[in-house]
Amino acid sequence: MSLIICPGIHEPNLTESFLAGLRSLPTNQKPENILIFPTQDYPAYSSGDILQFLRQNHSLSVPIAFISFSAGVVGAIAAAWGWQLLGGQITAFIALDGWGVPLIGNFPIHRLSHDYFTHWSSALLGSGEDSFYAAPSVEHLELWRQPQIVSGWWIHSLNGKTEQKTRITAAQFLTILLERYHS
Repeated sequence: MSLIICPGIHEPNLTESFLAGLRSLPTNQKPENILIFPTQDYPAYSSGDILQFLRQNHSLSVPIAFISFSAGVVGAIAAAWGWQLLGGQITAFIALDGWGVPLIGNFPIHRLSHDYFTHWSSALLGSGEDSFYAAPSVEHLELWRQPQIVSGWWIHSLNGKTEQKTRITAAQFLTILLERYHS
C-alpha cells in the first residue's frame, strides 16, 4: 500500500511534524511509499493537480490510502474518485478537519476533528466509518502539527446502530487505521 498525504494551506514544516508524530508510534505495518502532494507548488484544494501528481508518481496497480487535511480534503476526495475511475484502488480515505466537505465514496472514509462541534457538524455531510475528535478541543493546526499529543475519542461504529468510545490520541487512531487497511 502507498500513502498520499494531501496537506492544507500552511507551512510545509507542519506536514513534516505530522509525519514525525506518526513515525513516533510503534506499528507493525508501514506504507511502502509515502507521497506528499507539494502544496508549495499547487493549490491544496486542486483535485486536478493532485490527480496529475498521482499519475506522474504512482502506479495504478498499487493500492493507495489518502490522508488529507483542511483545504487538502477538498482536492483529495475528488482526486480519490478520479483515481478510482482510472482503475486505481483506494484502500482508505482519512480526512483531518475537512469541515464542510461532503465525504462520499465506495471506499472506507474516516474523519478526525479538532473539536466536538466540527466532528458533529461534519458528520452531517457524511460521517464515514470510525472517527475521532479531540477532547479537550485543540486549535485547528495543532491536530496536524502534533497528532501524537492530541487526545480525544475514537468513535467505533458497532453494527451500524450503536457507538462505543475509546480514549486515544489522534496519532494512535491514524496508526490503527493504517494497520487496518495495509494490504
